[in-house]
Amino acid sequence: MAEQPAHAAPPMHVADLEVAASERITDHGTGAVHSWDLVTAADGPGTRMTLFLAGCGMRCQYCQNPDSWRMADGVRHSVEEVMERVARYRTIMRVTGGGLTISGGEPLLQARFVAHIFARCRELGIHTALDTNGLLGARLRDEDLDDIDLVLLDIKSGLPETYQRVTGRALQPTLDFAQRLSERGTAMWIRFVLVPGLTDAVDNVEAVADIVAGLRGVQRLEVLPFHQLGREKWAATGEPYLLADTHPPEPALVERVKGQFARRGITVM
Repeated sequence: MAEQPAHAAPPMHVADLEVAASERITDHGTGAVHSWDLVTAADGPGTRMTLFLAGCGMRCQYCQNPDSWRMADGVRHSVEEVMERVARYRTIMRVTGGGLTISGGEPLLQARFVAHIFARCRELGIHTALDTNGLLGARLRDEDLDDIDLVLLDIKSGLPETYQRVTGRALQPTLDFAQRLSERGTAMWIRFVLVPGLTDAVDNVEAVADIVAGLRGVQRLEVLPFHQLGREKWAATGEPYLLADTHPPEPALVERVKGQFARRGITVM
C-alpha cells in the first residue's frame, strides 16, 4: 500500500454517509443539537446565543470540534425549545446589538430546521447569523435567505486542489453559495484558517483574496491562526489526526497573510 502523503485528507466515506442521512430527515420541527453558548464579540456582532448543530459533511484536517461530526450524537430539540431559550436573552441581545448564530458542525445538514428557527427570529426582531462552510448552500431557498442578516462563511482555501486536500470536498459549491449571497447583497464575514504547511502558501492566500475581492457584501475577513485545542477530541474519532505535529503560525506569517488580504482592499481582522 502506498504511503499516505503529508496532509492528505482523511477518508470521506463517513462524511458522505452523514450528508446522505441528513437528506432523509423529514421531521424539520426538531433538530440534532450539539451544544449552546452565550458569547460576546464572536460569531457575529453583540452578545449572541450560538446554537451548535450536530453533523458535518466535511472532515477538515484542522477541525477543532470533531465530536460534532455525527448528527446521531446530537440531542433532539424542537424549534419551540430552541426559541424558548433564545427568548430568555432578547433583552441583552437588543441592548448589545446581538442575536442568534447557528453554527455546527455544519448547520445546513439540517437546513429546514435552521430555516424554521430563523423565520421565528425574524418575527421577534432578533438578528440572525449563519456560520457555514457553504457546501450545502443550495439547500436554502431564497425566502430562507431573507431571514438571515449575516453569513459567516468559511473559505478554507482558494485553490481547488488545496481545498480538496484540506476538506475532502470540492471548492465550487462554496463559491456558488458565496456568489449567490453576493448577488443578493447579503452581509458576509469571511473566515480563513491559517495552517502552516497546509493553507499558508502565497498562491493559495492570493486565490482566497481573489474570491473575496470579487464579492459584494463582505464586511470583514478574519484570519484565524491554527491551534491544537481540538487535539484530544481527535483521539475519539478513530481517524488519523494529520496535524499532530503542526505548530500554530508564527506572528510574522500571520502578518504576511493579513497583508496579502489588506493589499486587496479587504478589511482584515
